[in-house]
Amino acid sequence: MNNVLHSAGIVAVASLVTMLIRFLPFILFPENREVPPILTYLSKVLPPAVMGMLVVYCFKNVSFISTPFGLPELISSAVVAGLYIWKKNILISIGAGTVLYMVLVQMVF
Repeated sequence: MNNVLHSAGIVAVASLVTMLIRFLPFILFPENREVPPILTYLSKVLPPAVMGMLVVYCFKNVSFISTPFGLPELISSAVVAGLYIWKKNILISIGAGTVLYMVLVQMVF
């Protein structure tokens, strides 16, 4: 019985924290109140910065001087960029790039 109560408590706390995180922006910034300029600036700057950090993180351990010379990563990245430019859908491009990378790593290289 102790494990059930413990598990229920964990789920309850996680649910409350999730709800608080979701509702907090609406509480702090209601419709009739203007968003502070720093938040407007961050909303424009952070998404490209995070994407850039993710690209750097993805390539940080790639060896371009030994086999397979980073080919799976480069091919998959080109597919992601190409699909995004073509379709303008980030989910399709990232999903296809991930599947292609897994196929290349598991079956080709």
